[in-house]
Amino acid sequence: MKHILIIGGTRGIGASIVSKLQEDHKLFIASRTNDSLSHPNVVHVPFDATKDDLNTSNLPESLNGFIYCPGSINLKPFKMMDLDTFESDMQVNFFSLVKVVKAIIPRMSDSSSMVFFSTIAVGTGMPFHTSVAAAKGAVEGFAKSMAAEYAPKIRINVIAPSLVNTPLAGRLLNNDKKKEAMGDRHPLKRVGEAHDIAHIATFLLSEQSSWITGQIIGVDGGLSTLNIN
Repeated sequence: MKHILIIGGTRGIGASIVSKLQEDHKLFIASRTNDSLSHPNVVHVPFDATKDDLNTSNLPESLNGFIYCPGSINLKPFKMMDLDTFESDMQVNFFSLVKVVKAIIPRMSDSSSMVFFSTIAVGTGMPFHTSVAAAKGAVEGFAKSMAAEYAPKIRINVIAPSLVNTPLAGRLLNNDKKKEAMGDRHPLKRVGEAHDIAHIATFLLSEQSSWITGQIIGVDGGLSTLNIN
């Protein structure tokens, strides 16, 4: 049974990934709460990505996969963004990721896989995304460099979604009118669901993706590449 570490697996995309993996994998979920974690193959590791160092004593000696889920959505005009917002977004999206990777990289086994998350807004300039796009842009650069440095032992890829219907995006999708308007912006005429992203994440952990590394994979309803208007 493969050992997978997931940072943040109790809500949204992380919870959907856990539900897909828990029957056939031993999962170590590092998160602030464990209210939804009751499967016998799931071990909870208390961890707050905004301030904690990961306690690796609770982890197995060898990890076959790693997913980092924490993120943020701060969408405001640049003139309304203070430096604290940029620093906070960089902390949760990038610096905490780097700290965790630094701690676990000796435990990653041969042919293991790491999956990080970015946003469509890095590759497609969007207004009001300056802070999150900057933080996720750092994630993309880090992932590509790490993929080159650790090939062929570890594969490292990034998923770049558009808007996904999760608690993190609740303020943007809190009524049917907003969901319809946001969905209409996409060629596939809907916003993403957590399972859309979980399918790709679990694929990237599996041996089916054994010839894929260093990639930024858009899962965005076609928004980043298609203009149908």
